[in-house]
Parts: sequence; C-alpha cells; structure tokens
Amino acid sequence: MLPDFRLETHFSRWEFKADHHLTASDAESMSMRELLAFATPEQRAAFDDFWLGYTETWGAPDLRAAIAATFETRSAEDVLCFAGASEGIFAANTVLLETDSHAVIVTPNYQSHETLPVSICEATGVPLDPDDDWSLDIDRVAAAIRPNTKLVTINFPHNPTGAILSRDRYDALIELCRHHGIYILHDEIFHGLGPTGATHLPLVADEYERGLSLGVMSKSYGLPGLRVGWVTSQDHDVLQRMERLKHYLSICSSGPSERLAIIGLEHRAELLARNNAIIDDNLEKWDAFFARYADLFEWRRPQGSCTAFPRYAGDDGVEEFARSLVEDAGVLVLPSTIYSSDLGPTPTDRFRIGAGRRGLDVGLDVMAAHLDRRRP
Repeated sequence: MLPDFRLETHFSRWEFKADHHLTASDAESMSMRELLAFATPEQRAAFDDFWLGYTETWGAPDLRAAIAATFETRSAEDVLCFAGASEGIFAANTVLLETDSHAVIVTPNYQSHETLPVSICEATGVPLDPDDDWSLDIDRVAAAIRPNTKLVTINFPHNPTGAILSRDRYDALIELCRHHGIYILHDEIFHGLGPTGATHLPLVADEYERGLSLGVMSKSYGLPGLRVGWVTSQDHDVLQRMERLKHYLSICSSGPSERLAIIGLEHRAELLARNNAIIDDNLEKWDAFFARYADLFEWRRPQGSCTAFPRYAGDDGVEEFARSLVEDAGVLVLPSTIYSSDLGPTPTDRFRIGAGRRGLDVGLDVMAAHLDRRRP
C-alpha cells in the first residue's frame, strides 16, 4: 500500500481554508471566458456543439499534434495523453519498473516520484546540493547506477527549489544514461515558466531516444482544472504499454478539456508571457519581504518555475513556523518536512513559497504582521 501523500494531505486540510495561499506551484489561472477569448469562431462553435461522449485513449489527434508542436522534433504519434501529470507518473513507473529493477531519483522531489518506484523496486536518492545552486552532481548519479538500473527521474525546473540544471550537466546525464541503456523520466511541467530571461533545458524527448517528457496544462499554463497531461517519447513500445495501463485508469480524457487545452497550447506564447510577467512582479515583492526580515530568512531567487525554497533561521524551526503561520494568520506555506525522503537526508529548515499568482500583497502584509507580533 502506498504511504500517505504528505503534500496532498496538507493541501486537503489547508488549501481551501487558508485565507492566503502563498505556496502555490501553479501559475495564475483564468476563467472559461478568458480562455475562450483566444479561440477562433470555429473553435468556439466546436466547443459549444461538442458531443459529450468518450474520446480516444491516446488523446484526440489534434490535441496530440498541438502538444507535439511544443517540441522541436516530435510528432503526434510520440504523445500519449493522461488525466493530469500524476496519472502519467504512475503509468511510467508501473510500466518501466519491475521488482528486480533499480531506480535513481533526485531528492527532494514531488513525493510520487519517490514513493511509486520504491513501492515496486529498490531505489537510490541523489540529493541536489543547495551550496551549488541546487544542482545535480552527475558523478553521484553515476555512482548510484547498478546493473539493474532501469530509470533515472529528474525534475527541472525543480519542485520545490526552482533550480534549472546547467546544460553541460544535462547533456552529461543523458550520455551517462545512454551508455547504460537507462530511461530518463523528466518532469518538465514547469517548462517555459519562470523569471523573464530564464534559459530552459531542451525537452528530453527531443534529446534522448529513451527520454520521457512529462507535461501538463496545470503549471506553466495555469490551467489545472482541465486535468490534461501527457508523456512524450520516441519509444513507442513504452507508450503503447502505458496506453494499455491507462485502460485500467482514466480510459480517456475529458473531451471538453481537450478542446480547451488545444486553445491554450495554440496560444502558448501569450499565456507564458502573461504568467512570467506575474512571476517577475511577485519576485520583486518577495525580494523586498526577505530583505526586511534578513535575520530570519536566507533567500535565493528561483531560476525557473514559480516556486522557491528559502531557508528559515528562526529558533522555533520551520515546522512550527509554518504551523503557526497558517493556524494563527491564515497564511499557507509548505515546510520542508513535506519533502522529506526515505532515501537520504533532505533539508529540514526550508519552506516552499509561490510566485505565480496575483494578489500576493495582502498575504505578504499578513505574514509580516504575524512575524512582527512574534518578535521578542
């Protein structure tokens, strides 16, 4: 049986109860009216007249083509759609790993990237180094590889730190996995999202014949309510095996959501520009906040995505800090204990914040007042 999903359990308790959600990992969402304003008259008519039956398990052909268009060299045949990214994570691990396999996982990470492989086989964690801009030591990955290693899982821009792996290390990781015949599952759900000018990595499905690119409409596009995700890969055998597993899961995506996802993907540049401008504005506000409380926090701007992982230096510890902040002030952040790993030590003095949504000012004012009240 899988363990409790700490992050989702925490959100189940607080996400819709806290007055100020300052830890969101998705970009600012929009209304149906706003999204449909991007649509052509033909797309609006097709949406209004859409037949509410089952859709194709692989995903609608024009949706898969729209997803493939975000890659350099992939086609619709390389895309398998899922009901969000989590279903894709589940399918990839279930299909690629067996009981006698071994996996290598970057830590800290989104919990299912660890708990799903660990539920199947042995795994080794390779921690990102906070003193090296949260980068990944490729030599440590190489040392973790065994003869039965089948999968390496990475996540850049990284959740929760916002780090982006340097291109030379990324290329070295791909070459290492190519040498050993290992699959790379790259969680790329924040691709394109971040401060203006961020340099994002090439998508792994373009770069590597055993690369699996995990994408979703939820994060960079700010459209989590659509529940449309995908895995893109050159390996059609793996995609077919995941498609067969999907028959036991969602079977197919929501038809109306697929229509709306196409509109969002066709206006990818506009959505990313809008969302990244919000991040630029919010990061300036976080800069000012942390400068005001420099004795309590160690702050480093994220390289990409809309999340960051500042350090808390208060004597009460980050768990108590986060607890009192939400219970006494209604401000929600994620303590680093949410990102703990059974595969090795992870930071215990940090917390995740978000910079992707509008309306940050009020929450920051409440958080500042809470900190001022607690000062000696």
